[in-house]
Amino acid sequence: MLSHEPVLAEQAKTWKFLELWVDPVLFPPKILMLIGDQDGTCRIFSPGANYKLVVAHSNYEAAREWLLEDEYERVQGQLLAEEVL
Repeated sequence: MLSHEPVLAEQAKTWKFLELWVDPVLFPPKILMLIGDQDGTCRIFSPGANYKLVVAHSNYEAAREWLLEDEYERVQGQLLAEEVL
């Protein structure tokens, strides 16, 4: 499997944080990544689908509501872009 570390380091210039969200009802659980950009927009990607963009929102609250509506739960913690550089 290819490492996405160089891609993450490059994208760290535009994103502020990354969160993992999980659908605990499914087995194996479905995982989504929420990436919050420096400008406040948020994008949700699916690692299980080759990091395909699932949906984009204009702010964190809208992205969070979308995930909660689909019964996803946030994994504790955030990865900050400044920690990747």
